[in-house]
Amino acid sequence: MTSTPSAASTATPPARVTVLSGGVGGARFLQGVRRLVERTGSSTEITVVANTGDDLWLHGLKVCPDLDTVMYTLGDGIDPERGWGRTDETWHAKDELAAYGVGPTWFGLGDRDLATHLVRTQMLDAGYPLSAVTEALCKRWLAPKFGDGVRLLPMSDDRIETHVVIDDPDSGERKAVHFQEYWIRHRASVPAYSVVPIGADAAKPGPGVVEAITDADVVILPPSNPVVSVGTILAVPGVRDALTSTAAPVVGVSGIVGGDHVRGMARQLLGILDVEVSAAGVAEHYGARAQEGILDGWLVDTVDAGLVERVEAAGIRCRAVPLMMTDHDATADMAAEALSLAGL
Repeated sequence: MTSTPSAASTATPPARVTVLSGGVGGARFLQGVRRLVERTGSSTEITVVANTGDDLWLHGLKVCPDLDTVMYTLGDGIDPERGWGRTDETWHAKDELAAYGVGPTWFGLGDRDLATHLVRTQMLDAGYPLSAVTEALCKRWLAPKFGDGVRLLPMSDDRIETHVVIDDPDSGERKAVHFQEYWIRHRASVPAYSVVPIGADAAKPGPGVVEAITDADVVILPPSNPVVSVGTILAVPGVRDALTSTAAPVVGVSGIVGGDHVRGMARQLLGILDVEVSAAGVAEHYGARAQEGILDGWLVDTVDAGLVERVEAAGIRCRAVPLMMTDHDATADMAAEALSLAGL
């Protein structure tokens, strides 16, 4: 078993760190990366490649949940209790839409959040690609705090929507529904049979995405959902190739602790892929770069220390460390361990 180095928490991040992120888990991990940068005084540039497979059109507006969660979280605008949406949010527009009988009622846009979607949709309608729109939005949320120190990139400018095939609880019919309907309306509680990132096979990586991976000093997969977050990013042609060819070490952080997800619905979706719901099972699913996978290293929680040897037998360096993101400093320690495991 690989031992935990005592000096890991003081590791200085390299110049260029790229993180492939979903929503809440990835965003909270990024807070830890930023805390590590601050406490070490480094001039690290962080590039976030965010999942857009959760995106949807609602009430004529383009909604990008993962992009917005990362943006609001790093920009101190997130609701800290929910982990998504704006702080001090109100819901008057949602209530008024419901009074008019305009749905869906299971997905609500908060009044403050609504402004972001209005601006995004207006810019898209004017012909700007999603990457340019995201850059413009980040001038409000990220640039004042970090300057050029944090970039947020959509995984693609092309429309990609993740759908989940389920047994509809009302009709009993097997059908594909948008991931947001599976997750928010059905709470991931109905049987699911497959996950389909519609449009991914014909999509192109967004501007700067491939370069962010190939030019990085380290690439980190945070504790985001391996199926519908990281998995959807990997479904975009060119992204996996960039990960397998980059000179940078690629290190992942398990979102499965003690045989279950910490947050979300990874347990339900991993079963669709016949992936064991364990820290080792996910590492084997990603695979070792030396064997045509994407990982050089993998962090598991201390409760899963018994799985370290199994992961290393799969050709992936592994270490057991505390993985609960209880506060920014604990998360910064996690990020430092990932860098240490990468040899940085």
